[in-house]
Amino acid sequence: MELFRARSWGLVIYDEVHLLPAPVFRATADLQARRRLGLTATLVREDNREEDVFALIGPKRFDIPWRDLERRNWIASASCVEERIPMTQERRMEYALANRRAQFRIAAENPAKIGRLRQLLDEHEEGRVLVIGEYIAQVEAIAKEIDAPLVTGKTPQAEREQIYAQFRREELRCIVLSKVGNFAIDLPDADVLIQVSGMFGSRQEEAQRLGRILRPKADGRAAHFFTLVSRDTREEEFAHHRKLFLTEQGYSCQIVIADERCS
Repeated sequence: MELFRARSWGLVIYDEVHLLPAPVFRATADLQARRRLGLTATLVREDNREEDVFALIGPKRFDIPWRDLERRNWIASASCVEERIPMTQERRMEYALANRRAQFRIAAENPAKIGRLRQLLDEHEEGRVLVIGEYIAQVEAIAKEIDAPLVTGKTPQAEREQIYAQFRREELRCIVLSKVGNFAIDLPDADVLIQVSGMFGSRQEEAQRLGRILRPKADGRAAHFFTLVSRDTREEEFAHHRKLFLTEQGYSCQIVIADERCS
């Protein structure tokens, strides 16, 4: 920081500027600069401190809805589907007896989601697929079940880059990711994302995940964003909140009751 504070800068650019209010990043707002530019596709925070961004670097200068970018072919067109998956009688009993926080995880890790996941992979056999989940045990089980490579926070950087390179060369058609997949992965050909669990009601995470598949495709194909939630659980409530930012951007979400698909 002494290096940065030693001079007055001409321009400071903050990528993912919605993170700036967090204490670990907030200190960078003290850097002296003649101009400041903040960039983000998801100016939304669950602590409602979006306005802090403007206080720290200045007012919003430009905003454009994602659907407008889609119409101009800057991003791929996308369909969003929420599939509501049933739980077994035994798991419903476990859910009913658990406390509220444990209930969310029990619903999120519903094993019946793997059956529907397999069907989606078959339905999009020509697709380039990312499977993302919140819980390590869940994504480990999924990666093993579908025989796909897994990337988590513990995956060495060299191994990550090797997996990503194989995906780009079309040697892999599916990667399973923990929440490390929310940010900073460059997989432009990914066109199907299947979300098996998420961080409670995070609108920002929902938008970041959709963004992973919105790079324009060379052949103009559309992107497909699937969210698997357990039916009649708190996971449905959180999924509704997660979609709010995307709704503001002009996206609609088809809801499918998947009872007969997950046997």
